[in-house]
Amino acid sequence: MDSLLSHMPPHEGLLPQWLLFVCCPPDSFSQLLITYKDKQIAVTSAGNSIQSYLTLTYTRQVYLGSGATGNKSPATPLSSRTFGTWTFLSAVIRYFGAYYIDDPVVYTIVMWSYVIALFHFASEWLIFGSARMGKGLLGPAIVSTCSLFWMYTQKAFYLGV
Repeated sequence: MDSLLSHMPPHEGLLPQWLLFVCCPPDSFSQLLITYKDKQIAVTSAGNSIQSYLTLTYTRQVYLGSGATGNKSPATPLSSRTFGTWTFLSAVIRYFGAYYIDDPVVYTIVMWSYVIALFHFASEWLIFGSARMGKGLLGPAIVSTCSLFWMYTQKAFYLGV
């Protein structure tokens, strides 16, 4: 346990630990919690990204489709691999945010990663109709909204502005 704690972000507050925690894509909270307790955070992130390269299963849970798509998932192998790449890039950004949360540039980049995620998922749901509210979309929506709000309210604490 001491070994794990020595690798935690060296900053006050819970936000850096949260950013490290959500380096795992917020696609499956039960898997995320088990992984967190087993201390395999980075492995899960890479595993979920690799999963997107190997199967459409998770991508189709997020992009279920709607009446606009005949209730059929519009996910393709290419879109799944793109989603996996985007998920891994988001994890890398949030990982650096956890350790360099007092750097204004890094803080801003992490905040923008949540804005982009929120916009993407909301537009796929509300504008393009490729996603429906359900377990696949609910996790990313909650994590991106809450994280963005949390970071906005804590900006002065971490950046001194």
